[in-house]
Amino acid sequence: MLARCLTPRFMISPETAGVFFFNRRWNGNSTIFALSSGHGKCGVAVIRISGSQAIDALKQMTNITKLEPRKAFLRNICDPDTREVIDKGLCLWFPGPNSFTGEDSVEFQIHGGSAVIAAVSAALSKLKFAHALPGEFTRRAFYNNKLDLTEIEGLADLIHAETELQRKQAYLQVDGSLSKLYNKWRKTLLQSIAHVEAYIDFSEDDNIEADIMDKCNNVLKVLNQEIKRHLSDGRKGEILREGVRTVILGEPNVGKSSLLNYLVQREAAIVTPIPGTTRDIVELNLNIFDYPVILADTAGLRKETTDIVEIEGIHRAKNYTKGADFVILLANSVSYLRSKKKYDEFIIDYVERLGLNDLLLNNGKVMDHCIVVMNKIDLLEPQERDSLLKDDRTIFISCAREEGLQKFSKRVAIHLKNLCGNPCRENPTVSQTRHRIHLTNCSEHIDNYFDLIKSEERDIVLAAQEIRNAMRELGLITGYVSVEQILDVIFKDFCIGK
Repeated sequence: MLARCLTPRFMISPETAGVFFFNRRWNGNSTIFALSSGHGKCGVAVIRISGSQAIDALKQMTNITKLEPRKAFLRNICDPDTREVIDKGLCLWFPGPNSFTGEDSVEFQIHGGSAVIAAVSAALSKLKFAHALPGEFTRRAFYNNKLDLTEIEGLADLIHAETELQRKQAYLQVDGSLSKLYNKWRKTLLQSIAHVEAYIDFSEDDNIEADIMDKCNNVLKVLNQEIKRHLSDGRKGEILREGVRTVILGEPNVGKSSLLNYLVQREAAIVTPIPGTTRDIVELNLNIFDYPVILADTAGLRKETTDIVEIEGIHRAKNYTKGADFVILLANSVSYLRSKKKYDEFIIDYVERLGLNDLLLNNGKVMDHCIVVMNKIDLLEPQERDSLLKDDRTIFISCAREEGLQKFSKRVAIHLKNLCGNPCRENPTVSQTRHRIHLTNCSEHIDNYFDLIKSEERDIVLAAQEIRNAMRELGLITGYVSVEQILDVIFKDFCIGK
């Protein structure tokens, strides 16, 4: 069941709603319809109708005489003018407010041929119903307090989820995990502003507790700590939602394209013994242990080339690395063994030779978001290979013979888990950049509150306004303020019929 927000947000009227989906004005009496199932030929298609006149679709297009809520009727569906039978399908009636949109709703489950869908849609148009625009059903659910903005964003993510963990995170958000947390914080701020205003109005009387400000300040300190802790999650929710941007780096002909082909299980990149084969960035989406990964193969990094195209490829590789969440640094195990250098010395020298000091090194050590992989152990003598495999600081593989790749995959899975976490109801994570911005602003307003009450002027009135500002930032996340300007941003990626 989708979580229902029980607290009224704000009243919507034709005068205050503003432009509704381009030029259509919000009209609570309008009735809309759309195909809510997938497009293309299919066994069953679902057409949803929502609005005050939705029941007319049943009355004028079927022979149902006694309507029973949420009960399926198998009936002929007819043209309302000619009475010609269009199709036979299931008809369902959902009286408001117990429907997805909160309005009276009807569903026709018909055969999924394009001609059938077109004929039913044409028949509904004859009843003066409007064709729904993208996200319009969900937008009505918002206006009717069935969903708040975080739940709506979770619904959009659920529709687009490609991995199990993305689905899990999105479902928890639809089910209200973030809403409950942010609404609890908003309630705390609401109580705090009430106490501060009471102190302003009645501090000189005997009708107020002497320590009311101390209690309020303690509550706000705890709240601010919770918000900052919530924000210090390493962007786990956002990375899981958007995909882990992963880049394979290394010198030319070290096996980067071969490793990419293994991970995607197909010949996605050209593999040749000629150095510099890969020039541009080859980017692919894949599912690794239920984590969404955007994997990029890059040009081999070297300084001595004079090829203009290869130089541009190296430049693009370094720029891509700046925004990467996870880096796989591939090196040659033969070069490592022949160098006779200690492991740390070899890696630092290798990173510097590739020109990646600023991107991968921190205090002389490889950064946590990077793993080092040594390829081509198949070119070593058995005794040499056995000595290297005892070293747990790195992973030794052979792309040519597919040796050590299972160990490599397990190490990658550990890093992906650290980057994305495991979604749970008890500790929901920030999943949208929009949420992070408003939460950061909220925390800053609380900091400003404490700065004001600690200053020499100790302006309580201005301090109270900072709490109101903090409360407004939380309201912008869930929709407890007038949010007309951000609605189109949220709904723009919804498909028609949702």
